[in-house]
Amino acid sequence: MKYSLIHNGTLIDGTGNQPIYDAVILIKNNIIEYAGPEDSLHIPKTKIRRIDAGGGHILPGFVDGHLHIMANGFRMEDTIHNPLSLYFYKAVENMRLTIEAGVTTARDAGLADYGVKMAVDQGLIVGPRLQVSISPLSITGGHFDFWMKSGFDIKTSYPGYPDSVCDGISGVRRKVREVLRAGAEVVKIMTTGGVMSINDRPEFSQFSPEELNVIVEEAGYRGVGTMAHAHGTEGIKNAAEAGVNSIEHGTYLDNEALAMIKKRDIYLVPTLIVQKLNKEHAESGTIPEYMVEDALKIMDIHRRNMKKAYKAGVTMVMGTDCGVIEHGVNLQELGLLCDVGMKPMEAILSGTKIAAQRLGWQDKIGTIEPGKLADVVITKTDPLSDINSLGNPDNIKVVMKDGRIIKDLPR
Repeated sequence: MKYSLIHNGTLIDGTGNQPIYDAVILIKNNIIEYAGPEDSLHIPKTKIRRIDAGGGHILPGFVDGHLHIMANGFRMEDTIHNPLSLYFYKAVENMRLTIEAGVTTARDAGLADYGVKMAVDQGLIVGPRLQVSISPLSITGGHFDFWMKSGFDIKTSYPGYPDSVCDGISGVRRKVREVLRAGAEVVKIMTTGGVMSINDRPEFSQFSPEELNVIVEEAGYRGVGTMAHAHGTEGIKNAAEAGVNSIEHGTYLDNEALAMIKKRDIYLVPTLIVQKLNKEHAESGTIPEYMVEDALKIMDIHRRNMKKAYKAGVTMVMGTDCGVIEHGVNLQELGLLCDVGMKPMEAILSGTKIAAQRLGWQDKIGTIEPGKLADVVITKTDPLSDINSLGNPDNIKVVMKDGRIIKDLPR
C-alpha cells in the first residue's frame, strides 16, 4: 500500500465547482482518496510520498476526444515509401508528446489497432490510455478509400486492421462486425468527404441513410457507440437521424442540423485546431496541393458555425485531430473553444468531465474526486485567467496517470 500527497496548489477538480485554494489530494496506490482543503484532511500515519505543486494549479488529466496516434500528417507518399513497422515506432514518440502535453486519455479516431492499446495498458509504452476505433468505415471512393485514379491502392493493411471500405446493407453490417472483432470500442463512420481526401470533398455525403441505420444498429448490439466524421450539412443530418453518438468536425452545420443534434443529445467534437493549423500549413505551402483549396476556405466557415453551435447549447467535447496535425499541441484546443464562446471553466470541463462522460469512462476519469483513478496535471499557470497557457507543454509541470508520475519538471 502506497500513499501520495499532492499539496501546495489550487485545485480545479473538473466538476465545475469553484477552485479550492491550499488544496491537497491524497492518493492510495492509484486511486484518489481525498481531494479538498488541506485543513480538512486527516493524514494517515504512514510513509507518504509528497508532491509539491509549487503554488501551481492542479487539474484532472485531460481527455482528447479525437486524435490519430499512429499518424503523422496522412501523407500518401509516406504510405508508399515507409515500412509498416515505422508507424508503430513513430507512435511511441507521438504518445509521449501527447501525455506530456497533459492528455492522459484519448479516443483514437482511426489507425491504432488493439495491440497499441494493449501495449499502453501493459506499460510497454508510455502514453495516454486509449479508446480505439481501429478502422474508420468508408464507402468506395470515400474518405478512407485510398484507391488512386492511377489504379494503385495506397492503403495500410495488416492483421488486426480490417480494410475500411464497405458498401450496401450487408457490406456495412459485416464491416462493423469485423472492426468489433478487431477490438473497436467505438465505431468510426465517414459520413462525408474530408479535407485530406484526394477523391472527394468535405461537402459530399457518404453512406445512405439505410446503411447508416444498420451501422448504428449493429454497433448497438454490442453496446458500442458511434462517431461520425461529418463536414457537409446533409451528411451531418443523415448521421444525426441514424442516431450516432457524436459528430466530429461539423463544419457545415445549419440550424436544422443543430436542432437535430441538440434534440438527440448528440455531442459535437469541433477539432478547431486542425482547421486552424491546416489553413496555416496551406498558406505556407507545407501540405499537398490537393488539400490546399479546402484547407484555405474551411476554417472561417467552421469557426462561424461552431459559434452558432455553442450558442445553441450543443454539448462540445475537446478533440484535436492530432495526427493530421502535429502531436503535443492538444491543449491549444481549449483556447480555441473559448474563442467560439466558452468560458475557461467550460473549456476545461469539455476536456475533462464531459469528455470522460462521452467516452463512457466517467466512473474512472475526468474529475479529481474520491474513487477516481489518479490522473492529475499540475500547471504553473492559472488556466482560468490564461486558458491559452495550457497549450504550452512547458507550463505543464507534472503529469500523473493512474497514480504514476510520467512527467515531473522543476516547479
